[in-house]
Amino acid sequence: MINEIKKLINYILGVYRCRSIQFTISISFTAISIISMSFVGLTLYEKYIENSKQLVTQKNKQLIDQASLNLNTYIRNLMNISDTMYYSVIKNKDLAYEDMDKEMTLLYEANKDNLISIACFDEKGNLIAASPVASMKDEVLPEKQDWFIQANLKIENLHFSTPHVQDLFNDSNFRYYWVVSLSRVVSLTYEGNTSRGILLVDMNFSDIEQLFSKVNTKGEGYVYLTDSEGELIYHPKQKVIYSNLMKENNQEAAQYEDGNHMEYFEGEERAVVVKTVGYTGWKIISVTPIKEIAINLNQFKYFTYIVLAVSIIVIIIGNIVISEKITNPIRKLEHSVKDLENGNLNSIIYTGGSHEIQHLGRTIYSMVNQMKHLMDDIVKEQEEKRKSELDALQSQINPHFLYNTLDSIVWMVESQRYQDAISMVTALASLFRISLSKGKNIISIHDEMEHAKNYLKIQKVRYKDQFNVVIDIAKEIEEYSTIKLIVQPLLENAIYYGVESMRDEGIITIKGYETENDIYIEISDNGMGIPKEEQLLLLTDNSRARKKGSGIGLINVHQRIKLYFGEEYGLQIKSELDEGTTIVIHLPKVKDREGAK
Repeated sequence: MINEIKKLINYILGVYRCRSIQFTISISFTAISIISMSFVGLTLYEKYIENSKQLVTQKNKQLIDQASLNLNTYIRNLMNISDTMYYSVIKNKDLAYEDMDKEMTLLYEANKDNLISIACFDEKGNLIAASPVASMKDEVLPEKQDWFIQANLKIENLHFSTPHVQDLFNDSNFRYYWVVSLSRVVSLTYEGNTSRGILLVDMNFSDIEQLFSKVNTKGEGYVYLTDSEGELIYHPKQKVIYSNLMKENNQEAAQYEDGNHMEYFEGEERAVVVKTVGYTGWKIISVTPIKEIAINLNQFKYFTYIVLAVSIIVIIIGNIVISEKITNPIRKLEHSVKDLENGNLNSIIYTGGSHEIQHLGRTIYSMVNQMKHLMDDIVKEQEEKRKSELDALQSQINPHFLYNTLDSIVWMVESQRYQDAISMVTALASLFRISLSKGKNIISIHDEMEHAKNYLKIQKVRYKDQFNVVIDIAKEIEEYSTIKLIVQPLLENAIYYGVESMRDEGIITIKGYETENDIYIEISDNGMGIPKEEQLLLLTDNSRARKKGSGIGLINVHQRIKLYFGEEYGLQIKSELDEGTTIVIHLPKVKDREGAK
């Protein structure tokens, strides 16, 4: 059998060697026609599958619309309670002379079937009123909890929390419920003066569980609920997922647009329907495995596979024959111009083969002659291109944290913390003075570190000193040069992705030292670390967009260093999960701009 196939191939090759390009093209079109017929069959199969999928997704959409309607009713009820408390009670009370306990208790009693508690706090987290329990635990700090912080960040909006156990109050029965919290900023009146406060309304999470349990009644398909970031709020198999006995694609599914989607997860194709819940940004997600609708399609599938296999064989044979005929002269021409790659403009160019290849060879020969005259212009053009690339990368450096810093300054002024506001404005001015550097891209390591210190000073004020910084820069390296703004983006990453979620336990370390010919600056944090599979992507994948921070990214800093100093320099990532991350900046020892070039 193998010998017969070899003979067939040799015969076909022999025929090709004796035929013209026109004959070759004719055979090629024949092969294309056969392949096209194969793809028509595959297309029909896919269309049949698609129609079946649409029937299932339409059913799922009706199911998810009903779930969305019920959940919106739940959310609106929560909002109505909040609005009633704020606009009908709080706004009409001067707390210097009146209290709101009676009205709050009446509102709680009217909604206690679904309501766990209502509470109002001042801007420092002190309890003003609460129902049904008005005694708060001594060790609890409301101002440190997420619902309090998020409400302050969304002054004009309502904040809906994910499910959590509410344990603010001293319950004599020691019962603590799973709740969904609505928190908002309110205006409190004291002797005619207004101040900021936080209103908290806790609804029983069991209502959501009951709502979705009615939807998930039968079949392998199911419906679950996430927040806007993909964190699970409800899942019919939530305990199994938390026990790592099952996985769910909730993080990816939460990023889908509303509507129908197809995905592959854990080796299984699934039909997914997504709908966003108003006001909250939560996502209702319906999942149906495709195997439910594809059981009766096996015979048609096998037929399609056979057609596809035959088509592939035809493609392989056709490509072998066609490429041998067409590419052989081109390959000879390629060999003849290899010396051009090494800068030898005097190499002999192959001009044989068919008329088209001969014409191409003569054209290349003519181009070589022109290249000799245009080489100086090309070098100049490349220099301009290099400068444009550097400028493009540099133009991305825009410290977006300026907006948050200015908000903090305004808040300090409103709170009459004038000395803190002056300190922060001074640090911000110093930071931008070094960022501008009179238009220079090359600055000293000393100036770069001053820029980093000013940035850290601002961030420590914003984060209320919840992390510590250790700086150990060898004095002898401060006179050497670096491109500006390479340390600050790494510090930003260390804060946002390393120590932001740590409470008074975060440590960021900056260490600088030299070797015989090089300088190293290390930025370390003791955060959660980076998975090994993601470490290389951070320095190679331009498509990985950042969700917070300045938007500069590790790859930007990495590329800028390489463009200025060469491919052997740049960034290295050292990270272990649950131990922390260290980013190493590798620079040469240079003291002026010409050395950097």
